[in-house]
Amino acid sequence: MSSTTPGRWRTAPSSGVPRLRTLGAVLDWATISSLATAAGTLVLAVATFASVRASSRAARVAERTMSLGMRPVLGPSRLQDPPQKVGFADGHWLVTPGGGAGVEVDGEAVRMTIAVRNVGNGLAVLHGWCLEFATEPNPPIPDVATFRRLTRDLYIAGGDLGFWQGALRDPGTDEFVTARRTIEARQPFFVDVLYGDHEGGQRAITRFRLTPRGAEDAWLASVGRHWNVDGPQPR
Repeated sequence: MSSTTPGRWRTAPSSGVPRLRTLGAVLDWATISSLATAAGTLVLAVATFASVRASSRAARVAERTMSLGMRPVLGPSRLQDPPQKVGFADGHWLVTPGGGAGVEVDGEAVRMTIAVRNVGNGLAVLHGWCLEFATEPNPPIPDVATFRRLTRDLYIAGGDLGFWQGALRDPGTDEFVTARRTIEARQPFFVDVLYGDHEGGQRAITRFRLTPRGAEDAWLASVGRHWNVDGPQPR
């Protein structure tokens, strides 16, 4: 140290190197702290994204499981199942044997019934039907807009027996004439049945084939095709 004024001391000037080093260390720690915070935020974001994806996947699985539990699937009843007596609005009755169908033709109507079993888990609500007389190896899904609506609600519980019924009552239509000619000639034909679950969803179409069997008034029911209306096709 040196003095220019009596009683006062002046500190010698510093070279400045230690102060620069201290400032650099402070800047390095600030950068490291920011990078660590950013890395932690990124890890948290990735973990949150993975958790959300896992939750969404679990929700989809649960929804799928619930849908399967509500889905009805129709097929013919078994041959050993008891017959069912089905009434029509005009007072006619048809006895429908297990695994079979009832068919009756007169000048006023073509009446048809099918003994049905719901092999799915959910309650089946039958909506409508249509007839098909042409045989195709790979038929397209029928147009739902062309189906006839049932005149009464038909419900079939999961794993239980039930029936479908339908009638043509206008002898002047081509469909009536074709159906009558086909039945009287003892030729097979198809009945497409539209149905869904009790909430109106999961609609499907099952195509039943009615084939003459032995006796004059006996018909055998079998399933030729299933289509999903509100979901992907099973094939």
